[in-house]
Amino acid sequence: MGQGEDEERREVPARQGRVHRMRQWWRRAWGSAGHERDTLLLTGKSALAATVAWVISYDLLQAQSPAFAPFSAVLIMQVTVYRSLLQSLRYVGAVVSGVAVQAALGFLVGPDLLTFVLVALVALVIGRWPALGSQGSQVVTAAFFAFSTYISATSNLDKITQLGQIILLVLIGCGVGVVVNVAVVPPLRYRSAEHGIRTLAHALCDLVGDMYPALREGELDEERSNHWRRRAGQTEELISQARSGLRTARESLYYNPRRLFGRHQGHTTFQGYDAVLEALERVLYQMASLTRSLDTWQEDEGDRSGRAFLGRYADFLEAVCDITQVLGTLDEDHLHDQARQLCRLADTAQERCRRVTGEAEQAELPLADPALPYGVLVVESTRLMDEFQHTCDVLQRYVDDGADRAAQGEGQDGKGARGAGPSA
Repeated sequence: MGQGEDEERREVPARQGRVHRMRQWWRRAWGSAGHERDTLLLTGKSALAATVAWVISYDLLQAQSPAFAPFSAVLIMQVTVYRSLLQSLRYVGAVVSGVAVQAALGFLVGPDLLTFVLVALVALVIGRWPALGSQGSQVVTAAFFAFSTYISATSNLDKITQLGQIILLVLIGCGVGVVVNVAVVPPLRYRSAEHGIRTLAHALCDLVGDMYPALREGELDEERSNHWRRRAGQTEELISQARSGLRTARESLYYNPRRLFGRHQGHTTFQGYDAVLEALERVLYQMASLTRSLDTWQEDEGDRSGRAFLGRYADFLEAVCDITQVLGTLDEDHLHDQARQLCRLADTAQERCRRVTGEAEQAELPLADPALPYGVLVVESTRLMDEFQHTCDVLQRYVDDGADRAAQGEGQDGKGARGAGPSA
């Protein structure tokens, strides 16, 4: 009895935690744009498309296998309109291929086991066609369903009718899915480009934020430097995710009617974000080189000039950390102010970078000695600064170009309005 009461007491906070997380999820979904709201919209649109496809296939057409239509509608409901169109074309091609293989071999060989073996082999080969992409496996699925329909039909006309109906239902489902995805809040994922940059910037900010206090206090031990090196080398997945987010942002513009209206009109290119992402990639690679140098260096306790140099370097990395903090909050709605802030921070970091070089020259540090990290640190500070300066310049041009386009648009609207006045 006592054990049961203990288990019940432990279950209460766990249940409360699940309820709390669920409430948080729903608040995020209703409160702001993001992954939760995207998931909710995609789920609702999928249910709507499936329902419409079912009504058409079951109630209107009275098809014998009406589930093909809603299944197809849900299958091609993708995160962007472009992907919905692409996947629907591939899916229809896969289904038509599978049904055609069954029809050809069925009428030539007959409805027996040998036919099934031949259908499976041919469908599997066609399914590996690169043009079908991820829908290649649907060739076999469609062929097997077609075989089942074929052997259950009583006449040749019935067989042809049923096989044709499969293709018709798939076309209906794909058509309904695409129409719903385009007509009902078509997904515009330009924020995913920002998210990828934010993720990389946060990772870089966390790393640099751990490094510069330790360098300033002279707490450079082997365990800590090895940890920095591992963290700097574990960014490949983050870079891949950022690239994927940028591709999704670009794809979301293709064939999307929302790009023509309101605040989304300016999102016709992501060249600025692309340049920032490339710069962050190079910065992360340079940080990996920097951490390798620190990890292989054995600090000399009596080297006062080296400590002074590392203090200067810590000041530089602190300025870098400030830049990455701003990049970690990149927001299209506040990009003008953020670009100006980044330029100011870049000027500060540039000054501190020059101090690093000056300290190394004044202390006459052995920059050419491969056993010591001073030379690498000086070179990497210059490279890091070049990349951040380039990032700031790119964002500033991106903002200025957007302002110019907006001004031109307002000028054209004003001219049109003035021209329309007299004739009215």
